[in-house]
Amino acid sequence: MSVATVAPAFGRRRGTEFALIVFGIVLTLTAYAATGLAHTKHLPTDMVTYGLGLVALFGVAHLVVRKFAPYADPLLLPIAAALNGLGLVVIWRLDLAAADTARAAHHAAPRGAAPLQLVWMCIGVALFVAVLVLVRDHRRLRSYSYTAMFVGLILLILPAVLPASHSEVNGARIWVRFGAFSFQPGEVAKILLEIFFAGYLVRHRDLLRLAGRRVWRVDLPRARDLGPLLLAWGVSLLVLLRESDLGSSLLFFGIFLVMLYVATERGSWLLLGLLLFVVGSLIAYATIGHVHDRVTAWLDPFNNHIYLRSPGGSYQLDQGLFGMGTGGITGTGLGQGRPNLVPFANTDFIMASIGEELGLVGVMGILTCYLLFVGRGLRAALGARDGFGKLLATGLTFSFALQVFVQVGGVTRLIPLTGLTLPYLSYGGSSLVTNWVLLALLLRISDAGRRPQAPPAPAPDENATVVVRT
Repeated sequence: MSVATVAPAFGRRRGTEFALIVFGIVLTLTAYAATGLAHTKHLPTDMVTYGLGLVALFGVAHLVVRKFAPYADPLLLPIAAALNGLGLVVIWRLDLAAADTARAAHHAAPRGAAPLQLVWMCIGVALFVAVLVLVRDHRRLRSYSYTAMFVGLILLILPAVLPASHSEVNGARIWVRFGAFSFQPGEVAKILLEIFFAGYLVRHRDLLRLAGRRVWRVDLPRARDLGPLLLAWGVSLLVLLRESDLGSSLLFFGIFLVMLYVATERGSWLLLGLLLFVVGSLIAYATIGHVHDRVTAWLDPFNNHIYLRSPGGSYQLDQGLFGMGTGGITGTGLGQGRPNLVPFANTDFIMASIGEELGLVGVMGILTCYLLFVGRGLRAALGARDGFGKLLATGLTFSFALQVFVQVGGVTRLIPLTGLTLPYLSYGGSSLVTNWVLLALLLRISDAGRRPQAPPAPAPDENATVVVRT
């Protein structure tokens, strides 16, 4: 039987992907129109142009997936497109509110964030296309594991060695700032270190699986094998102490811990990692004022002594909670609330903005999209036919899920605020571009796992008659 006649385990389903992208664009344009009607009682004048731009942008992304990753998961790209489009509308709505406030105070309207976010969105889709075109086989990335580690660590510690004037914003040193240019190198470092973790753990997982002493029915790892975990913990703690960035430190250590557990399938690594996390958290709380203020604001956000308009105070958290409470079940409607009263409403607290104007229904819809994205990412990890691909897809998906959990958990006061952005929704070029690259890598791994394999060559028939010609 020829290869062409072998039925694939998965269909290409690019038609499904296209239909879902169209639905996401329609949803975005509906939100855009509703915001314009609420603000000026008229549809936005550039609505047709904006819609055609979205069609062109996501249409190119769809055609590239159809050409270079035809068997990839059909849900990942539409989910990212819908979230990115809706986030752009919410950011534009906050720009309108900021302009109205400035005009009421007889000041010049500030520069809007939505046009710049649209530029970063185009750059992100361009890099998405570049990754799919250039990385035809994700297994090739394994040979660059240690190069990725070297570059990733440099990017991770770069803000710590720069002067505070070029790296510090709101108490956290996570930026590289020169003039009007600003960038978060930790976002790129995240993906590079995930490539290194996947390559390293594939090579050494058999060694790390070996059990040592048994304590309370738990097989602990050997003491000589604790080096990688302690090193990852030490680096994350140094990042926390030097950069005062709880989010990046938690993300870095959490990614390594989960990938280590997936590679070894030993729960003892999780127990040790959680113990180290608790110790590190106590050290940070006792020694870093920025972290101490955020934990204090989390424990007692309505205390008048910490009710401050500062990153360490509770004003931002209180206003976000009041906004979501005002939204109730169905929200006030796009353009009809006051989400601009929350500091950093388009970045750290964009979920509070959505909760106020779209209500609990809108929040649950967004979280459902994130849940679907994570589920399909884990499905790509399960379907990968090589260990490196499984670990890389697991790391990429878990980092995405952890970022959503930490960000939404901080806004809803489930955990202390960490300053992370919400993937595809929040304003910020570094995060947006990185998440489009993350999506491209997941689609590449998904395509390899879902692509039909050639059937094995038929075994020779021992009873066949061999004719020898002379």
